[in-house]
Amino acid sequence: MDARDPELTRELNATLQTRRELGQEYDEELISSFLEKFDKRLETVVDNRLRRQAAEQQMAVARGARPSSGGASPSYPEGMGPRLLAVASLVLAVPLSAIAAVNTGLPGLLVCWAGIVGVNAVQANGFRLPFGRERDGSRKTSDWD
Repeated sequence: MDARDPELTRELNATLQTRRELGQEYDEELISSFLEKFDKRLETVVDNRLRRQAAEQQMAVARGARPSSGGASPSYPEGMGPRLLAVASLVLAVPLSAIAAVNTGLPGLLVCWAGIVGVNAVQANGFRLPFGRERDGSRKTSDWD
């Protein structure tokens, strides 16, 4: 999705024009409508990229090359786990931000984004689950394992 997507720009301009005509009473509905269109556009772009990457990996396998893991943890299929979490958190960030901003204002928006950044930071730095459990769900028998 280009930073200057003409379709989204038109939608945003139409939403802003409608807000000017209708007034602030319809802000929530207008924002929800625009965010739904934004989400659909984002999902389309992500789906297209995932399909393209899958096709590229299939071509690489067909040519006899080893599929690349993309530097991700081997516990995720095809190395898509961390990328998928990042994309999912950003897709969910849009409606969560709107809800937080409408209901609680700037403090709620800041808390919302702190949570989103925290989830992505933990995932990016890797993590160990508490109580001796490993990522694959197995349990360590001792600290010496």
